[in-house]
Amino acid sequence: MRINQNIEALNAWRNLSTTGTQMGKSLEKLSSGFRINRAADDASGLVISQGLRAQVSGLRQATRNAQDGISVVQTAEGALNEIHSMLNRMRDLSVQAANTGTNDSNARTAAQTEVTALASEIDRIASSTKFGQQALLSGTFGVTAAVKTGFNATGTYAVTAADAFSVNVNGVGAASVTLGAGSYSGSQLASHMQSAIRTAMTTGGTYTQAQADAVTVEATPVGAGFSLSIKAALAGTQTFTVTDGAGTPLAELGLAAGAATAAVGTGGAFQVGANAGETINVTLGSVSASGLAVGGLDLVNSASAAITAIDAAISSVSTTRGNLGAVQNRFESTINNLQVSTENLSASESRIRDTDMALEMTKYTRHQVLMQAGTAMLGQANQLPQSILRLLQ
Repeated sequence: MRINQNIEALNAWRNLSTTGTQMGKSLEKLSSGFRINRAADDASGLVISQGLRAQVSGLRQATRNAQDGISVVQTAEGALNEIHSMLNRMRDLSVQAANTGTNDSNARTAAQTEVTALASEIDRIASSTKFGQQALLSGTFGVTAAVKTGFNATGTYAVTAADAFSVNVNGVGAASVTLGAGSYSGSQLASHMQSAIRTAMTTGGTYTQAQADAVTVEATPVGAGFSLSIKAALAGTQTFTVTDGAGTPLAELGLAAGAATAAVGTGGAFQVGANAGETINVTLGSVSASGLAVGGLDLVNSASAAITAIDAAISSVSTTRGNLGAVQNRFESTINNLQVSTENLSASESRIRDTDMALEMTKYTRHQVLMQAGTAMLGQANQLPQSILRLLQ
């Protein structure tokens, strides 16, 4: 018998310590509801579940995007319904004016007055129908990009201290861009130019940060060299101009300098998936009186021609409404699919990451019993050396 090393007590203490650690983990899982609270709990499971969690979050946002798409379509379609009604009234007036057997010039002039007023109202609806600040029916719906593209055959580009050019978005004002000297690969040059452009645009308060952020520079590998693009996101009839300067960097890169590019807003892209490129495009042209070719109707002298023009306008609006209806059905189908995918992926993520409360409670109960038993046995083991005192009596 020994008193310096109580092996039984050490063994009981070790097991009690292990039980305490496991009991702590069970308490953590039961209180958080997660089986994986840190990477150490299940490293591979954390990686998989985190990917699923990001995808589920993206799908939920995509569902909201698709719902916004339906709202946009319904807003536009509601306005087009009223335009349809006005076109029908204009056609009735044209048919009335064409009946020259009973209508004199005064009657036809009265019809012309109403048609002119209806055309003005069509223009007002076309210009004022918006979703937020996004005009829908004026012919400027959506955002397009003006791009300046050049090519470098060597794969690197040397910038001298004097290299400079300027950018001008929508005539707001030229921002002078100076590039830092050095030798750059395609991706390095794209990053450097983008940073320099944004700094130049925001210096002095000429452009807002959002306007500067809308200008991007991209480099794409092509053989041993790279293609470089300077892109500006524009709306409506805005323009984007790049002008070469000292050191002529744009000319050396093959970028066309000085030519303004007009952007034409023809549609908007709705992100309806969790991944890049999963979009639905909605196209809306101008439905103004001039866009529908009903802005200059002459019911006094050419009522029959007016009927033909209005018929074409009605057909055009009908086609647009039909396309919008098809897109709305597509959005609704997309939402249904997104919701099913979200549900299934959430279930997958839950199986990996969430705690099975019944199973974990069973483990916790076991640890609790072992903790009580271990504590009792440690107390008993600590009493064993006292039996040595009997040998000394």
